[in-house]
Amino acid sequence: MMLNRKTSGSRWRVRPDGPDKVSGRLPYLTDLSSPDMLYGRVLRSPHPHALLKSIDTAKARSIPGVRAVLTSADVPGLNRFGIAKPDQPVFCEDRVRFIGDAVAAVAAESEELAAYALAQIEVEYEELDVVDDPERALAEDSVKLFEHGNVLHRNDYGFGDVEAGFAACRFIVEETYETPRQMHTYMETEGGLFVPEADGRLTVYAPTQHGFMDRMQLARILNRPEDSIRVVSSPIGGSFGGKDELNVQPYGALLALACGRPVKVHHSRWESVRAGLKRHPMKITMKTGTDENGRLLAHRVRVVSDAGPYSTLSAEVLNFAVEHVLGPYVYEAAEVESVSVFTNNGMSGEFRGFGGNQAIFALEGQMDRLAERLGLDPWTFRLMNMRQPEDPGPFGQPIAPTDGARLVWEALPECRLWREKAAATAERDRLPWIKTGYGAAFVMHGAGLGVGIPDPAGGRLRLAEDGKIEAAFGYEEFGQGLLASLEQMLIEQFGFAASDLRIVIGDTDAVPDSGSSTASRATSMMWQSLRRLRPPFVGALRRQAALALGIAEERLIPGAGGIRSADSGELLLSYAALAAGSTEPIAAETSFSFPTSSVDRVGAHFLYSYASVAVKVEVNTLTGRVKVLDQFHAVSAGPVVNPQGYLGQIEGGSGMALGFTLTEDAVMDKGLYLTRNLDTYLVPTIADAGGGFEVLAIEDLPDGDEHGPRGIGEIGSVGLAPAIAQAVFDAVGKRVRKLPIDPEQLQEQPNFLPKAVELR
Repeated sequence: MMLNRKTSGSRWRVRPDGPDKVSGRLPYLTDLSSPDMLYGRVLRSPHPHALLKSIDTAKARSIPGVRAVLTSADVPGLNRFGIAKPDQPVFCEDRVRFIGDAVAAVAAESEELAAYALAQIEVEYEELDVVDDPERALAEDSVKLFEHGNVLHRNDYGFGDVEAGFAACRFIVEETYETPRQMHTYMETEGGLFVPEADGRLTVYAPTQHGFMDRMQLARILNRPEDSIRVVSSPIGGSFGGKDELNVQPYGALLALACGRPVKVHHSRWESVRAGLKRHPMKITMKTGTDENGRLLAHRVRVVSDAGPYSTLSAEVLNFAVEHVLGPYVYEAAEVESVSVFTNNGMSGEFRGFGGNQAIFALEGQMDRLAERLGLDPWTFRLMNMRQPEDPGPFGQPIAPTDGARLVWEALPECRLWREKAAATAERDRLPWIKTGYGAAFVMHGAGLGVGIPDPAGGRLRLAEDGKIEAAFGYEEFGQGLLASLEQMLIEQFGFAASDLRIVIGDTDAVPDSGSSTASRATSMMWQSLRRLRPPFVGALRRQAALALGIAEERLIPGAGGIRSADSGELLLSYAALAAGSTEPIAAETSFSFPTSSVDRVGAHFLYSYASVAVKVEVNTLTGRVKVLDQFHAVSAGPVVNPQGYLGQIEGGSGMALGFTLTEDAVMDKGLYLTRNLDTYLVPTIADAGGGFEVLAIEDLPDGDEHGPRGIGEIGSVGLAPAIAQAVFDAVGKRVRKLPIDPEQLQEQPNFLPKAVELR
């Protein structure tokens, strides 16, 4: 189905949180305030690498209106945080490893006073050599950031005899690809309000992707029970992975408890740049060969990932990249060497696509280069080497059967854009310095956290006392349209009206733990939860209604407004009346895990989605700038839950990929950010994201598939970069190996220029 308003019909609905968000009526969590609140600020290291010799806070403490000045000595519990490996200090004790490292925090009666107090804290540093290059960090004589060295994680994989494979190859391509340090650039920078309650509990109002994970980490830091902390985390203005790890929460919580008053902490854009997460820069070297017919015989890959100073989810991102540098293709032999390296550069962390964007850019580049060497059409070459529905996953692991790869491959030649390409002539370049090209890419993307990582899911339905059907899930709404998708599923699966529903999310006091809102998993897990909840919850509704009405259960069904006659559809009992007269609670709860493969290899996935992407670009050879004129995305991810949300996710992912490909890079030099604000960091605007845009949703699943819709929050961000790179080659004959594309690489002196100069 080509997704648009017309084809979606009545399923094209206004999302429940849409009007308030686009009109600005809905406040961010960082808009919250309290009449008696204080303002918190964090003192961060000015050096990317230094010993912390001393901290003197006496002057700051003596300032009237300063209510607390905290250092590592004031952390009652674990002075570390991090989802997978808690190694980032809340406050550094003896060493700083990047310029965002925190050494102290203050709470004061005003923002200005808090800033002044920070300036009065005297810190003595002894600067150390900076490790700013991951390759050099691996050298034996490199300065070590930790006692165990600079290697965070290695993940190697291989099968077959790669050397013999290369010896038998007729064509071999070897290339090194480099990708940038992309920022999440959410509208709402990191922040929150932290409120000590009268009963001794602490309420945290701060955006996150997993409130329960934040609560667990804060409990460790504060040395108090988890149930003494309430985390309220929705609605928020964007995350894309950047708010999955703790950011301001430890400082706000510690300051609030120290002062016994609410404390607000909110990063400026510069502090967000300095301390926030970025997409892992990766250098990926690939050597890939085929026989004379184009069959892939050997594939050797080396991935070097810049983790920055602390672990975050860098090991897991590397695992995902290793899986996806093999991708949807079949090789006789393959060998992947990979390493995630600590440096004094900024923090790297989770980012939409989770390492797949870097991997697929490199892998698809190899496929295009090999096809050129073979003299084959690149799309035909991909089909020759594509995994078949019965094939296992990239690690040889059992996966859910899928024909998605073939379906998205077949969709692309049939799309409007590709038919235009086939009909294009030499006249397509309307001006001598404007060159037009077409390119395509093929994407495989794993869903869920993968083998070996706890991946819980679940939810709860309840008929509340006021007659509302209350749907409670532990997921977070951060702009992705989760509320709209859940509402749509409740309407379509249960027959409820939107006005019957109250959706409860983003509050650890009110929802069950459904796992993280990450890894393209929330929609899929909500769909599966409702499938599990439907029999017990509908059964309970009908039983209680039958008692109240004196009608057999079999003759009753839930519907819009209440319980209706199964025969006529007539409304017999409103939900409010049912709730008032019920003799027992009407509720159901489910808990299960995201499906995983039956292997031991950590990170291997069981569910995959596929996409093909085609683009048309225009290269201005005078300026070297690339403009994307048209896009087509075919996505095979199972049934479409919410047409408008589906289209929005692919459009949004594409916009983010546009920046990844053409403009975005948080530039660093010797561990210091040269990028300090958005005036030197070029995020695409609506003007850059213009042109045609078509999304074909392929809903087919194999017979018997019980896993339902796969998430599409990430896959739209993965394939655009290699498609653009190939289109640029088609336009000007130059291969791109580094992102963002450097305009200088594409600039050419126009052939009329020498003549014009001569005429003068």
